[in-house]
Amino acid sequence: VEFVLMALGIEEEIQTATQSVNAPSAVREGPGRTRRLSIGKAVIPLVVLDAVCIACSMGAAYYLRFQVLPYNATVDPSFYNHVVAVGLPLWLLLFALCRLYEADSLFGGLQEYGNVVNACTAGLVGLVIYSFVNRQIEHDISRGWLALVWFLSIAGVTLTRFGYRRLIYHLRRRGLFIRRVLIVGANDEGRAVARQLCGAPTAGLDVVGYVDATLSAGMNMEGLPVLGGPEALAFLVRLLNVEELIVIPTALRRDVLLGLYRDWGTQTTVRVRLSSGLYELFTTGVKVSEVGFIPLLSLNRTRITGVDALLKTAMDYIVAAVGVCVLAPFFALIALWIRLDSPGPVVHRRRVLGLYGRAFNAYKLRTMVVDADSYLEEHPRLKAQWERSGKIHDDPRITRVGRFLRRFSIDEFPQLINVLKGEMSLVGPRMIAPDEWTKFGRWRHNLLTVKPGLTGLWQVSGRSDLSYEDRVRLDMYYIRNHTIWLDLKVLLHTAQAVIRGRGAY
Repeated sequence: VEFVLMALGIEEEIQTATQSVNAPSAVREGPGRTRRLSIGKAVIPLVVLDAVCIACSMGAAYYLRFQVLPYNATVDPSFYNHVVAVGLPLWLLLFALCRLYEADSLFGGLQEYGNVVNACTAGLVGLVIYSFVNRQIEHDISRGWLALVWFLSIAGVTLTRFGYRRLIYHLRRRGLFIRRVLIVGANDEGRAVARQLCGAPTAGLDVVGYVDATLSAGMNMEGLPVLGGPEALAFLVRLLNVEELIVIPTALRRDVLLGLYRDWGTQTTVRVRLSSGLYELFTTGVKVSEVGFIPLLSLNRTRITGVDALLKTAMDYIVAAVGVCVLAPFFALIALWIRLDSPGPVVHRRRVLGLYGRAFNAYKLRTMVVDADSYLEEHPRLKAQWERSGKIHDDPRITRVGRFLRRFSIDEFPQLINVLKGEMSLVGPRMIAPDEWTKFGRWRHNLLTVKPGLTGLWQVSGRSDLSYEDRVRLDMYYIRNHTIWLDLKVLLHTAQAVIRGRGAY
């Protein structure tokens, strides 16, 4: 860490940035107040780290292939020294072509790691082609050495970049590698974008305020000031040292929007980003494609796509399959206990909505009396509480065994079968009945872009003690901010929440 900080040249700046991060946003890090670091400076040590990883991978592959594993032919070390001398700069060039040194493509999402795999594969092909076209090479490159180089380079570079990303995130929380942002437009969508960015410090964007023609300068919108109208934009960019403008098209007239791009679209010091204009749907993600030379936006049908979806699916099936096999004897004992405690079926099927709004039966161990719905109709007070919050304190319909099962969430274990059927995920939003869907308001479409989860942020944040509004807020946070690391974190905290049994009823 000390070596990286020295390479970045920021040791003396950490204390200043840490002090300034708590200052009012409108006056923090203005021109001349603090030295500001460009994210481009973080790329320089990354090149060095990649070069070291690639060189070490080639050296380790040589040792494993020719010193550890059996190899009968004669090996010329000078030949492989020559291959490394050619291959190392070749791989770094391919890394650059695969956008692994572009600041906008780094330090967020899993695409960076996918590009690492592509670049290492291309580097391997490059070495093979070089050995084929170079007539002066008298030896063939060992296929075992090539395979080891490919595997070790991917593993080494990925792990190194993962650790380096954690360092950048840490420094961003302390006020370094931050780009200052103005949001042009303070309508509902503008405020939603600001809330999302302010809640994600690792994104490296510091929202200093809004620019809006319809609001008075000095107004406070959810903790951020309105600094003026579009006519003051040039002055505000210079005063606050702004590097990015996020334009909200739904908050601007067409002529004002075109004027902004005329004035700022070609600026090299300020980057202009355009929000999608889809306030209710923007959390699902969009793709830009050209049709007839016209750039068009298409909404993703699912929120979690690409490598994220692949890793999430693999984790779902592996963990669910192991869980079903291990817990099968335990299920048999619980089923017998339920039948002895009260008459009725062992498994309760609840009709809920899944991905794309498809209804399915979610399995649960029965924890209530058989005529639970009729009992609710006969007690209006309990029915009102149920309709208001979806939960009832000290619910008289719950059986004695059911209270134990609910306390430790054992009743939800059969949903591992739903996970294996592809209807649910281990981690996700709460499953909801069709009549609950409308309670999510403008966010309800987003809820149907992911599979409901056996557990989720609601499970580790209070369970049934949460209000319905808090549950909706946590579900939307999960959909907007999903990563495989968030899933792992939720799974680890779920065990702790279940053992405590707090908020379960």
